[in-house]
Amino acid sequence: MAAQGRGSANVAVVLGVLLLCTLVAEAAVFNVGDRGGWSFNTNSWPTGKRFKAGDVLVFKYDATAHDVVAVSAAGYKACAKPANGAKVYKSGADRVTLARGTNYFICSIPGHCQSGMKIAVTAA
Repeated sequence: MAAQGRGSANVAVVLGVLLLCTLVAEAAVFNVGDRGGWSFNTNSWPTGKRFKAGDVLVFKYDATAHDVVAVSAAGYKACAKPANGAKVYKSGADRVTLARGTNYFICSIPGHCQSGMKIAVTAA
């Protein structure tokens, strides 16, 4: 009887690992702005796309001219980077994993967000 119980536990572990691999494999990678990358007038880029929690956004841009800042809804609306605690990306090839709900990103260089360098991405 003990051997049979261990076999069932092993099957459960294997099934759990397979399920986890399936969930991880389903995450999609999106290049923000498509070929144009993270640039001005990117704010409409998410329109018509479907995102899930765990999907990855890739922000490609000139790191000497732009950045990417994760902000709140209020920061998005006001084009304002929080005084402290904001996650700021500056590599020029940033990968950001989406959380469930709406994820907001802006460029904090003066005038850039106001010129459409911001996106709101809702992940199911």
